[in-house]
Amino acid sequence: MDAQAYGSNNDRRQSEIQHDLPRLLDHAARRAGLDRAQWQIQRKGDEQLAVRPVDGSEPRLVDDYIRHLVAELREYNAQRVPEARMRLRAAIHQGLVELADNGFAGTAVVVTARLLNARPLYEALAEHPGADLVLVLSDEVFRSTVVGRHTTLLPQDFTRVDVQVKEYGAPAWLRVPEIGSSATSARASGKADSTSHAEHASAGARPGPDVVSGSDRAGISNEYQADRVSVNNLSGPVDARGAVFGFGGGGG
Repeated sequence: MDAQAYGSNNDRRQSEIQHDLPRLLDHAARRAGLDRAQWQIQRKGDEQLAVRPVDGSEPRLVDDYIRHLVAELREYNAQRVPEARMRLRAAIHQGLVELADNGFAGTAVVVTARLLNARPLYEALAEHPGADLVLVLSDEVFRSTVVGRHTTLLPQDFTRVDVQVKEYGAPAWLRVPEIGSSATSARASGKADSTSHAEHASAGARPGPDVVSGSDRAGISNEYQADRVSVNNLSGPVDARGAVFGFGGGGG
């Protein structure tokens, strides 16, 4: 996760963001039935990169957690003047992660950082000023959770974008939860097609070994209960051994 325009705030506001961001993320996780105390979190001012153990709740991360985080942000921002709103970019990816001497190491961590800093996320926040959060999923996460129909989201709720940051280039899937569907943009390369993606999804297919994430629909009540969501289960074992989450804002 990363917060928008953090560097343009004064010292007091920067301190407030650093105080409030972890609490918003914690509240959303608890309401989604997830325990952030079990995650390894790397903090950097207005950003958070979290690695979580794989426990079969990856679809809940993509669906329920983001839904509750949007609700938390909506309530938080309703009490502030427009200039003091907190708006976040969130990226989710999966892959193997190692704990190194100065943080996390691994290609999955690098990819998550590249997704979080991709231009389409900044553009989506600019094009939808009423939105508090924009989400991007790597192609792997999108196919294993959304296309596999293990969430309440549909493939057409996302817009395909081409991410090119430094040495990294790959397709990804963008959603602005508060507008209720895909983040249609003149710069987007195309929308997800539920028929074509479903043809590539296998009921017994495994997602990648770890989930990396960087933190919905308008009108969703804060009383939404994660345990009332019905999702399809994979027919085979799920191997998703670690998750990384990146949290932050749109303006860098």
